[in-house]
Amino acid sequence: MSKSLLTIPLKSARLESRETMPLKDSGVAHDTPLLTVVLIENRLFVRDCIARTLKLYSEFNVVSFPSVAKWIEAGDAVAASLILCCISGQKDPQMQQEIALLAQRQNPVPIILVSDAEDLDHIIYALNEGARGYIPTSVSLEVAIEAMHLVNAGGTYVPASSLVAAHRSSQDPGTPKRVGIFTARQAEVVEALRKGKANKIIAYELNMRESTVKVHVRSIMKKLKAKNRTEVAFLTNGLFNGEAKIAGS
Repeated sequence: MSKSLLTIPLKSARLESRETMPLKDSGVAHDTPLLTVVLIENRLFVRDCIARTLKLYSEFNVVSFPSVAKWIEAGDAVAASLILCCISGQKDPQMQQEIALLAQRQNPVPIILVSDAEDLDHIIYALNEGARGYIPTSVSLEVAIEAMHLVNAGGTYVPASSLVAAHRSSQDPGTPKRVGIFTARQAEVVEALRKGKANKIIAYELNMRESTVKVHVRSIMKKLKAKNRTEVAFLTNGLFNGEAKIAGS
């Protein structure tokens, strides 16, 4: 059989796979309203790829924007069931402000973050800021779609791999331990607060920015349900000398 005869069916198969490939059955009835996902990604190419993939392999209606501000400008014209925010691996101050803005809206929409980072502290920080889900780019498309359904149903999604990695690290003698309900870094901030140190002094001694100290303080107060720094010092009085444990630790 000649080479030309072999290439004809191959080309036809490729064309058919592009134009007539059936979508995976999602089990959703045709009269069921589509789940509208607002995709926030400032890189056009990445944004377009994610949107097209979700439309192809799920029943989601995907509307994309380069920023949260652009979506808010659209107003009620684009009502969302979920917001999928793509962020960098580091804590982006601008994205933190946008997440906080979304969480404070009168009818907040569940927020899911997509990131290359899988650090547990980063994930916890995102959840404390108001996110309802955290999808690392290391998971499969199927897992990401199921995570989005979970959050839409009222649940919270975090990657199991990050929890397992954190558990293994906690077993390593050379790894800084969590202190009660706090990360090692938060525990250092709590210790400084107990000594009455100001944020600027804490930032200098712990080699971090003052804005980062403020973030840690807010997170600590939220965990303790404390109203001020004095209450933090009181509630953690016995934590560092082993006399007591904070509830939930």
